[in-house]
Amino acid sequence: MKGYLIKRVAMFFPTMVLLTMIVFAILRVIPGDPALLILGGEEGDEVFTDAELDALRARLGTDRNIAVQYADWVSSMFTLDFGNSYHYNNPVSEDLAQRIPITLQLTFMSLFISGIVAVPLGVFSAIRQDTWGDYVSRAITVVGLATPNFFVGIMTIFLLILFFGWIPPIGYVNVWEEPWANFQQLIFPAMALGTSGMAFLARVTRSAMLEVLNEDYIRTARSKGLAEKIVIYRHALKNAVLPVVTIFGLALADATSGSVVTEIVFSVPGMGRLLIEGVQHRDYPMIQAIIVVFGLMVLAANLLTDLTYAWLNPRIRYGSL
Repeated sequence: MKGYLIKRVAMFFPTMVLLTMIVFAILRVIPGDPALLILGGEEGDEVFTDAELDALRARLGTDRNIAVQYADWVSSMFTLDFGNSYHYNNPVSEDLAQRIPITLQLTFMSLFISGIVAVPLGVFSAIRQDTWGDYVSRAITVVGLATPNFFVGIMTIFLLILFFGWIPPIGYVNVWEEPWANFQQLIFPAMALGTSGMAFLARVTRSAMLEVLNEDYIRTARSKGLAEKIVIYRHALKNAVLPVVTIFGLALADATSGSVVTEIVFSVPGMGRLLIEGVQHRDYPMIQAIIVVFGLMVLAANLLTDLTYAWLNPRIRYGSL
């Protein structure tokens, strides 16, 4: 276990370095000059001189060699200094400190909702195989997989207004200050964000349960006269949960990326919304920092998933990986 842990942690850092290189390179390749956007104003019709443009590029640091810019950015990140935002003209780390908790809360709420719905739905579908209950459950998961998160969000708002005359509160309040208002603001975005993850988890749970239910030890447990609930939940589900744990890591990655659009739809002031604003203004420091944080979240989730898998099933020989 210790050797596997060392290997996985060792893979973590090269992956992060590669991510920073890709993000930095892509932003420099795509069209658009931050200095031009700033001097041009919101409408893009402001008048400025070449001297002013050169001076602003020098102040932003975009006139320097690409390798020098990358080295300065990476070295600053070790002190959690992501630079100053081109658009807001304030430290990026301050904005991230305010937005990261919001995105994390939304993401983990969506995962929690996905888990409490998907696992029972998958178990029910497996033990009712080829019945109407199974067909309905499978239809729900297919629709969930086929429907984009943003469309689920838009339809959620539409149906709430149409049938209940109510719209989720716009904006955000801290969970520690007003828990109920915070819950009202994030529950529906979390449900919309967790739809595809729920459907995927339910299908994996069903497949894993069907495989386990055909094992000899399950037939032995039933032949001993054990109650069906004990056979299902104590013996079958315990062994079928391993692939489900693996999928949770993928679900977190999906929820992290899906939060960008979901936050826009529900006006949640998280990192996703800040990322879109940064892209609109070619705010290199803001975009780079947010994508690195998203990447760090996904890599950390995958690492935690692998370690949990090893803990649940020590018989796996990771030495060959």
